[in-house]
Amino acid sequence: MKIAILQSDNDLFPRLGPVIAAVPSIVLIGVFAARSFAVAAEVPGGNPQIQGGNVRIEFDNHLRSRVVACFDKKETVLGPFTASETVTTADKLWTGFLLTSQTQGHTKDTFGEGERLTVEGKAGALAKRVSVTVYADFPAMAFFDVQYINTGTSKLVIKSWTNNAYTVNAQRGVDAPAFWSYQSGSYEKRPNWVVPLYPNFRQENYQGMNASDYGGGTPIVDVWRRDVGIAVGHVEPRPKLVSLPVSMPDAADAKIAVRFTKAISLNTGESFHTFRTFVAVHQGDYFRSLVDYRRFMMKQGFRMATAPDAAFGAIWCAWGYGRSVQPKQVYDTLPTAKRLGFRWVTLDDGWQNNVGDWALDPKKFPHGDADMKALVDRIHQEGFKAQLWWSPLSAVPDSQLLRDHPDYELLNRDGSKRKVSWWNSYYLCPADRRVVEYQKALVRKILTDWGFDGLKLDGQDMNGVPACYNPAHHHAQPEESVEALPDFFRAIYETAQSVKPGVLVEFCPCGTAYSFFTMPHFNMSVASDPESSFQVRSKAKTLKALMGDNVPFFGDHVELSDGGNDFASTVGVGGVVGTQFVLPSLVTKHGKSDLTPAREKEFEEWLRIYREKMLSRGQYQGQLYDIGFDVPETHVIRKGRTMYYAFFAKQWKGSVELRGLEDRNYSVVDYVTGKSLGVVSGHNAHLPLEFTGNLLVEARPQ
Repeated sequence: MKIAILQSDNDLFPRLGPVIAAVPSIVLIGVFAARSFAVAAEVPGGNPQIQGGNVRIEFDNHLRSRVVACFDKKETVLGPFTASETVTTADKLWTGFLLTSQTQGHTKDTFGEGERLTVEGKAGALAKRVSVTVYADFPAMAFFDVQYINTGTSKLVIKSWTNNAYTVNAQRGVDAPAFWSYQSGSYEKRPNWVVPLYPNFRQENYQGMNASDYGGGTPIVDVWRRDVGIAVGHVEPRPKLVSLPVSMPDAADAKIAVRFTKAISLNTGESFHTFRTFVAVHQGDYFRSLVDYRRFMMKQGFRMATAPDAAFGAIWCAWGYGRSVQPKQVYDTLPTAKRLGFRWVTLDDGWQNNVGDWALDPKKFPHGDADMKALVDRIHQEGFKAQLWWSPLSAVPDSQLLRDHPDYELLNRDGSKRKVSWWNSYYLCPADRRVVEYQKALVRKILTDWGFDGLKLDGQDMNGVPACYNPAHHHAQPEESVEALPDFFRAIYETAQSVKPGVLVEFCPCGTAYSFFTMPHFNMSVASDPESSFQVRSKAKTLKALMGDNVPFFGDHVELSDGGNDFASTVGVGGVVGTQFVLPSLVTKHGKSDLTPAREKEFEEWLRIYREKMLSRGQYQGQLYDIGFDVPETHVIRKGRTMYYAFFAKQWKGSVELRGLEDRNYSVVDYVTGKSLGVVSGHNAHLPLEFTGNLLVEARPQ
């Protein structure tokens, strides 16, 4: 049997992403006949497959596919053949496409050298072409370019498409949970990003808006078993309104996919491409797939920002005093913050007259700019850096900004205004140039006129925005606002750096999942209103995978997570420590932020540990332990040849393995108490431990 030889990807159908290729139908019809898009008399020989270093994609003769993971000379079939790339029309789900041709060959492009398999199939009036590429530099990933062509005589309207839809089988004989998963959608409930899967679980991970002001995310999801895992997503350079559904319909299987819903009309002979998507396999947890995703996106020009040395200093934030904070409370707290060893002072929400105008509250700063500059000068005199809180995408209805410029607003399809709930505000459109220039001017004022050294950008609305239908903005398509959001934050970041090189720009999206597309435009991530200590640690693992070790991760205020004094989680994952403590004598309402004498002694000890170890400057070893299946939960930081292990469990008594050591002896010490835990041999390092809550251990080579 003969195999049809296809031309290269760009010879016949240039890749147009989501744009319809408006090729004259008469030309395409003739080409289809010549290239066997119609059902051919010859059937291609053998089922198509393509092999990378660690992944193999196999197709059957209906272009259904399955994924095989290849690690340690072992092949693991993750699940059955499924209709992995499909489209829906008004009355039909198109799943089976009879294989008509296949070809495979070497390829070389900006992503490196590799192999490319192209298969074509036919289902009635619709033809499908799938190109799968594996690169030597990305041995665990396979990248999909999928094209559909209307070969019929009447128009087809595609309602949605799905790529990389796989069923993953649970391992036999493994206790629940059979799977853990990384979920990347942003939701008002602010759920964990890393969760075990149980029957009937389902989360769409829609990358658009999942509430009025909660949306966006990073376009990758991951499901893993004890032995192997799988991730899917897209690698487009701009945010797209895809869904990444993860489900576990029963105890035996989990499902994963990339889905996009939008009407696409195809006249006879017309075609369209889906977004470029991928599937990745890995051992251990999701950390490896996120690192690979970042490495690939770097090939497309993504570069993380550079943080100043000062960014790794401990942070005291005035938020403990709330929005009613008074300058005197800040002044009076500075000596204590200095004595404890904090290096940053953050003036949080409450300094402004309103959200939108960002003028100074005249009751707190009666002399205007002079009062604010005096406060910043005092902060500097005490040896601190000064940071100012700001929510850049929102404005209250009665702000002077919206009275003067109502056309700055982002509007819904029905012409209504989009609400940012937390501040009872309206969205500004990030794609409107006037909005961008207004915010750039504010950045200059904060850093130049007032003298701040850093910005704290805040708001659950910052990861994603809705499509904008404001006719005054003349958008080519409503989704321009969605895709312009990274450019908005780039303008803020670049303006800040041009005004004051080395300025700190912290990005705090209020508990929601970060968007990868904005990550190059800030130089400090944050646990962002964690609802538990696990969120502090799992967010650290996620953000260090996506951003690397050079961008500091702020564990947020230690009062926010379990116990209200959780230094261990932040220190253990290599985060920057911070607090919102208040002096009890300066408040009338008391709570967990009060710096009592006992808490002050704890703060002194933890700040000493933080300064001495400075694990925030180390390398996070996220590949060594599985955050889901390994117990106790373990995180590792490498600094030079010394390894720092952080163990977490409600109660633990038993042996633990110290992974990642060299083949030599190590002295092991509890670096919080200073207690010696003995000596281990690096090639087989097991240690009997007993602890409650957490144990932080240093392994130093002898």
